[in-house]
Amino acid sequence: MVSSNGNGSRLLVRVFDGARQPMQLGKQILVRVLDGEQQQVRCDFFQKPNILYEDLPFYDNYRDNHTLIVSADDFMQAGLTPLPLQAGRLQVADVMLLPKNNTYNFSLARWEEMGTNDPALFEFLSNGAESATDAKARYYELMERKSSSLACLLNIVTAMREIHLPQGNPLDYFKQLIWDDTLKPDRFFAYADRVLVDQVKLAATQGLFKPEVGPGFFHPGATCSYKEVQFGEANVQLTFHENDLMTIDGVTCVRVEPDIDYYKDLGAHALLEVLPDMLFGSMTDPKAVYVLRWIAGRHAAIPEFEPPYTIVPQA
Repeated sequence: MVSSNGNGSRLLVRVFDGARQPMQLGKQILVRVLDGEQQQVRCDFFQKPNILYEDLPFYDNYRDNHTLIVSADDFMQAGLTPLPLQAGRLQVADVMLLPKNNTYNFSLARWEEMGTNDPALFEFLSNGAESATDAKARYYELMERKSSSLACLLNIVTAMREIHLPQGNPLDYFKQLIWDDTLKPDRFFAYADRVLVDQVKLAATQGLFKPEVGPGFFHPGATCSYKEVQFGEANVQLTFHENDLMTIDGVTCVRVEPDIDYYKDLGAHALLEVLPDMLFGSMTDPKAVYVLRWIAGRHAAIPEFEPPYTIVPQA
């Protein structure tokens, strides 16, 4: 059954840029809508960031799980799938497009303001330094020489704060970042209160995380690993190396390896992320994580994913 003429589905598409702002007026945007059989039902150009479809076909079956694809000149394509539509009900889809020629803007992450604006993160990043001056210097060196690694760190820290454990969130338990070559564009290592292991295991029994089978295969030396399952994409994974302990401020801490995967499904993760890593040396891109986590959060109607940086056109 196909319904239209006032009985179809309604869809509001809102297009944003890498600064998390509505796309500028006058920018030509191409919007494509495909049904569950990947048959194109709409293909239209617009010059505004908010696009309302009043009467998309409604099938009352699997074909209502649509795919949305949005593109614009000089921007990377993005979209959503599956995007379930219902007769007479408005579905809102927020999509972020990054400039093809882009760069990080860390003006929101300046060290001088972090101590006041985000004391918990400031303390975490300061711990282990010989002095306040050294802490600041190594932070700005990371920003200047390994900007993708800093973006990854800020993505993961921001995402961890959105996870509600039985007590607090994962970042509450982190004590000290490991400042060495393991600080990469797809993950970092740190020491956290070993109570975090129990908190995550308890959260897994409540359906918030799923344990990874054989964590040592993808994460050498790991004893256990748990992936968040809240979203279809860009979920946090916490991998624990419980044989590597350190005492920090009188607290016994365990080495933790946080990262964010593109996909929830283990098969997709292995084929689309891990194998390219092994074969071609590529890594999970923090810019892609930034987009996927932002879109997933907006789609799930939770507080917006707002790491303290943006992605802007390259000057």
